[in-house]
Amino acid sequence: MAALALGAGSAQAAGIDASGLAWNGGLVLLGGGLGYLLGRRSLRRRTLAGAAEGCAADDPLHDDAPASGGAASRREWAGTPADADDCAPASALPHALLPAAHAAPSAPARAGAAIGAVATESYREVVDSLSEVLFRTDELGRLVFLNDAWKDLSGFDLDATRQHALTDFLHPDDRLRARDAIRALLCGDGQEWTDELRLRTLSGEIRWVAIDCRALRDGSGQESGIAGTIDDISARKIAEFSLRNLNQELESRVRSRTAELETAVRELEAFSYSVSHDLRAPLRAIDGFARILVEEAGPRLDERQREQLVRIRAGAERMAILIDALIDLASVSRQPLRRRPVDLSRIAEAVIRDLQAESPGRVVAVEITSDMTVVADPVLMHVLLDNLLRNAWKFTSQCEHPRIVFGAERDGERTVFHVEDNGAGFEMNYAGKLFQPFQRLHAQHEFPGTGIGLATVQRIVARHEGRVWASAEPGKGARFCFMLGH
Repeated sequence: MAALALGAGSAQAAGIDASGLAWNGGLVLLGGGLGYLLGRRSLRRRTLAGAAEGCAADDPLHDDAPASGGAASRREWAGTPADADDCAPASALPHALLPAAHAAPSAPARAGAAIGAVATESYREVVDSLSEVLFRTDELGRLVFLNDAWKDLSGFDLDATRQHALTDFLHPDDRLRARDAIRALLCGDGQEWTDELRLRTLSGEIRWVAIDCRALRDGSGQESGIAGTIDDISARKIAEFSLRNLNQELESRVRSRTAELETAVRELEAFSYSVSHDLRAPLRAIDGFARILVEEAGPRLDERQREQLVRIRAGAERMAILIDALIDLASVSRQPLRRRPVDLSRIAEAVIRDLQAESPGRVVAVEITSDMTVVADPVLMHVLLDNLLRNAWKFTSQCEHPRIVFGAERDGERTVFHVEDNGAGFEMNYAGKLFQPFQRLHAQHEFPGTGIGLATVQRIVARHEGRVWASAEPGKGARFCFMLGH
């Protein structure tokens, strides 16, 4: 009875080990070394089966054992130490390889073997259902395992692919790089390799694949091959190439349009500059002949005729002033931008001194915040402040107590400069016309000007990547604010 119990226990242990082996093998298989472990398991089973058959053939009791595997046979098998030493232990042999004449499988052993077989088959189904290709090579770099996704990707049969190098299926331009990477893994110079390569299918189609693999080592620490995945990324690559081509096309269009715009701006500036200079000659002629007519025929002309000649000369003079302003506006756009630290307070003080020298009889309260510095073009900053302060000086000419303020305040991380006055102001409904050339909100006889000054200010601020805006109220003054980029 003890012998029977021992035999049954050995058989049961064999069944449990087989089930555990299937589970463990499946888990490792899903981890990336599936083919390698399956091959080793198959080899191990064949080796154990041969060993079991050899033990059964050499057993002196085997020939005389009953075919039914009765109790006497099981007792002799379990109770013979010599036989147990000559063969592998029963717990180490799969249940299907145990000699039927020596140990009849128990019910738990048969259940364990069945569970192991089902688990192994399930793992194989899971591996073959993956959309990514799982592969493994031997120590020479030859493919020894592939799942069914390989045929879907490449069109090659699994049997025809095995024992071939992975580089045989790549595009010729990618083979050298892949061969060097695989050789480095197999020689122990690297642990992992990730790359994007082109694969040639059986039909000659080129598909982009992403390869991610690592080196494998055996029990002694020697490289025994590589294992990894191959993923089809053709759709992503096509999208990347399409996007790249689209970006290149857009960049080409932008460069072309930019070149056309720059050419148009240069032509417009050249036209305005040449027209401005060409208009000076006829203007000088008009003004000169009108002056001669006044001097020579003045006594014979009546008051109305003399007034018309005066208006002709005044129009010519105003036209000359507008031409000069147009030239100045064009020069603001043409001259190169030279950024350096600039003290705006000193520039404003110099402009106010010039204005006081031009109008020595005027008394204007001026307040300028000290040490206001920026990094900008000093020449353009002088032009900007000259226009803003001259406007404030002009539009406060009719005030009883004129006042002009130039200061700054913080707006987050930016500095906002402002020039404000208590002069004539304007209607905010017309604020959109302020920075357009030759647009004026006041009559010429009230406040003379060309309408170019604020347009020049806006262009200077734009060249410094900034912004300018205004707020005002009729009869209560105006406030012009600007900020500069960088």
